Amino acid sequence: MRAPGPRPLREADLSQVESVFTDVDGTLTTSHKLRSQTIRALESLSGAGLKVVLVSGRPAGWGEAWARTLPVDGVIVENGGLFFLRGAHGALRKVYAEAPGEREANRKRLRSEVLRVLKKVPGARLSLDSAYTEVDLAVDYNEEARLGDAAAGQIESLLRARGVTAVRSSVHVNCWIGRFDKLSMARRFARVAWGEKLAPEEGRSVYAGDSFNDAPMFQAFALSVGVANVRGVLDRIDSPPAFITRAAEGRGFEELARSILAQRGRRSALQE
Repeated sequence: MRAPGPRPLREADLSQVESVFTDVDGTLTTSHKLRSQTIRALESLSGAGLKVVLVSGRPAGWGEAWARTLPVDGVIVENGGLFFLRGAHGALRKVYAEAPGEREANRKRLRSEVLRVLKKVPGARLSLDSAYTEVDLAVDYNEEARLGDAAAGQIESLLRARGVTAVRSSVHVNCWIGRFDKLSMARRFARVAWGEKLAPEEGRSVYAGDSFNDAPMFQAFALSVGVANVRGVLDRIDSPPAFITRAAEGRGFEELARSILAQRGRRSALQE
């Protein structure tokens, strides 16, 4: 039996939230763009003392740029392959999920397996931004390419048959070899960055996402929130979010940020 569908965001108790983990594509972006209003939502959360961490399938090159330019505490990229963390005096620290030797061997095998599969699916190609990855690779099915869900599913199946982890975001089929994902790296990030054990079941952390590769986070976080466009995959995602926003994409994240800040403000007023 499938889990029940997500409840409206207004039913979530966000008053204890201290950290916000969020996907990027389709969650912070709107029609593939990052709106100024969404950046202001990130600024508002950070300014209120909340820890904000981006969690994306995008490449290491993108992650470094985000970590240097956006109002966030850190960035997990390549579906958990590595993260960037701001250290003392603003210095950027880079942490990988795997040791160098293991990473090199897995990367070499991954490239071979992915290229083998690409030849079997007409029109399939690596994403343009795969050039900036260090750990995983991505097959474009919904960014420059328009392959459709059936072809994306075929790519996933072929890769998994070859022992490759393959899971869709809203734009790419992300592929990697190794025992990591968004959730395992979020746990490691909390240990390294904050000296804390991440306890996503306790309601002090929230996760926002929109697609298949967010399922491990949706399952683990008691306060998992899908922006409204997640409805497009609810009948096929392994673990749906607990709550859902009224608005889609970046506007949905802005709705979440407003709700967090409003509930925390009410809690502070009651404590005074």
